[in-house]
Amino acid sequence: MTPLQLKLKPERRTLAITWEGGDISLLPASELRRRSRAAQAVRASLDGREASFDNVTVTGIEPIGSYAVRLVFSDGHDRGIYPWQYLREIADSLA
Repeated sequence: MTPLQLKLKPERRTLAITWEGGDISLLPASELRRRSRAAQAVRASLDGREASFDNVTVTGIEPIGSYAVRLVFSDGHDRGIYPWQYLREIADSLA
């Protein structure tokens, strides 16, 4: 399940992913930030310290090998690695 293209919309609040087969997923930056699997984010969630990420934007996309991307967010968070399969899971859950 490898994307053919990742494109950040001009407002930086939506990541558009074109998948093999032609499906297109539009993933909000706020949802991607909320679902970060970085240790700090997971710990905050377990501790009940979930924050609102409504105003967060994606400021960078860095490839991680051929299996994932690291997303950098406007709130300074840059530790989340998003494997293709996880991005597809997020997309499917929002459909």
